[in-house]
Amino acid sequence: MAEPGANVDHTYPEHPREKHRGPVVLRRSRREETSTTDQRLLDTRGPSDWVHTDPWRVLRIQAEFVEGFGALAEVPRAVTVFGSARTKREHPEYELGRKIGAALVDAGFAAITGGGPGAMEAVNRGASEAGGLSIGLGIELPFEQGLNPWVDLGVNFRYFFTRKTMFVKYSQAFICLPGGFGTLDELFEALCLVQTKKVTKFPVVLFGKDYWRGLYEWINDSVRREGKINEADMNLLYLTDDIDDAVQVVREAYQAWEDTH
Repeated sequence: MAEPGANVDHTYPEHPREKHRGPVVLRRSRREETSTTDQRLLDTRGPSDWVHTDPWRVLRIQAEFVEGFGALAEVPRAVTVFGSARTKREHPEYELGRKIGAALVDAGFAAITGGGPGAMEAVNRGASEAGGLSIGLGIELPFEQGLNPWVDLGVNFRYFFTRKTMFVKYSQAFICLPGGFGTLDELFEALCLVQTKKVTKFPVVLFGKDYWRGLYEWINDSVRREGKINEADMNLLYLTDDIDDAVQVVREAYQAWEDTH
């Protein structure tokens, strides 16, 4: 496996601060609008003109699915890695993300992230530096957050639910680095889909024992013991600190999936 960063120009391409509205990029004075498409869809307060505009939103949602499916249709087997956008480049978790991105490429997988900064950038960077496919699925947010410069194939979405569909449809596994509400949202969404067998042979790896142990133990000691989930459900989560271990879990699950198809 190539050492992340070897023979690479470490300068960071800079671009003006920007706001994304689906595939539309807004810069400079055009960034002034603070609401998002999701917010305008879900916020039912205010004038009743939503009765007339919501049917048209269906066409925009349909178009977003078509755009995502079209862009990602030929993506090879891939793994999505989630993690905090707030991870600094000098933080050890950033270097860890780079190594995970490179290790996935070395194992024959493309790397998918949310396309933002922090841990997401680190994974995209590691995958790109290793010569693999680095994918970013961005989302329109109230604050500016363009796709990081290490994304090779990027798609920007207006709606979270459209983006989530793409994460699951085009991934063979999820790896969760330390992260906040966004990472937790994707984590539990994946667990729910696997538990209810909406997706199969789909491992969910929690990377970072010190960070995730409290959550893991709470799920086991409270949720499982109260009978809200069973022992088999606990096996949907894999807790590790080792990159090779995480990649092996992904490999084995993918091989098991291939054997049944």
